[in-house]
Amino acid sequence: MKVLVTGGAGFIGSHMVRALLERGAHVNVLDDFSTGKRENLPAADGLRVIEGDVADPGAVRAALEGRDAFIHLAAVASVERSVQEPLATHRTNLQGSIQLFEAAARLGVRRGLYASSAAVYGDSTNLPLATTEAPRPLSPYAADKLAGEHYLAFYHRGGRLNATAFRFFNVFGPRQDPASPYSGVISIFLDRARRGAPITVYGDGEQTRDFVYVGDVVAALLAALDRQNDGASAPSELPVYNVGRSERVSLLQLLATIERLPGVRAPLSVSHGPAREGDIRHSLADSTPLRTVLGWRPRTSLAEGLAAILTE
Repeated sequence: MKVLVTGGAGFIGSHMVRALLERGAHVNVLDDFSTGKRENLPAADGLRVIEGDVADPGAVRAALEGRDAFIHLAAVASVERSVQEPLATHRTNLQGSIQLFEAAARLGVRRGLYASSAAVYGDSTNLPLATTEAPRPLSPYAADKLAGEHYLAFYHRGGRLNATAFRFFNVFGPRQDPASPYSGVISIFLDRARRGAPITVYGDGEQTRDFVYVGDVVAALLAALDRQNDGASAPSELPVYNVGRSERVSLLQLLATIERLPGVRAPLSVSHGPAREGDIRHSLADSTPLRTVLGWRPRTSLAEGLAAILTE
């Protein structure tokens, strides 16, 4: 199988690329290396790396030609940056997505997977969040991700693509750069815990998240790709799945788990700062459709995933 992975040198993308290569796939990576790293990618005969912008028609066409499927992970994954630079992030997060969908449809690359985000739900308190919940995007990032779903649904309904969208919750795992402004709370907390540096919790620490290990996210994407490869007829409407463990974990619980890990300088030095404006209080995925339709199960516990990061 020949697959394009956009953003393939990034955190989730590099795990996706390695999993595909292990299956014997031939993989093209399209990445502008603004946040992705070449060292995240293995040296492999079946890998071709194209440095380019997902919003550049020429780069996208070159990366897509001859492919059987695409997995679209490229994005400016920062709510804060989207607020500060909405036009620049819109170019990558939505314009780039439309560019990819249109090029794939024209080239006959019908199968595609799209990384959306739990951010599309906004601050909904109707937990656990089901994909039937009315979206309420509160940032340009979330609005672009939701719009990307709608554009993909347009191509899917018209039969030009056989696609699936995934709303990622809080993904964590190895190769998530704690120095990046787009980094998740886990990589930041772990990096500081490993060094014995102070950790700041914004708010009371009782806010909760649904943390899901990157290997389990890759497994969900592979399950969808396998289903498309089986030749089953595509559903009339775009399938959209939440990807989360469906387990609520507070930041204080997270810190307690980190403190018990080998290699951590305990006790942790934790202080509290003011709650950040616009921060979502609670987030929890209803991943039942992903489990029932694709047979997916999260295999990695929070503690196991944290330990994997520390030993990378």
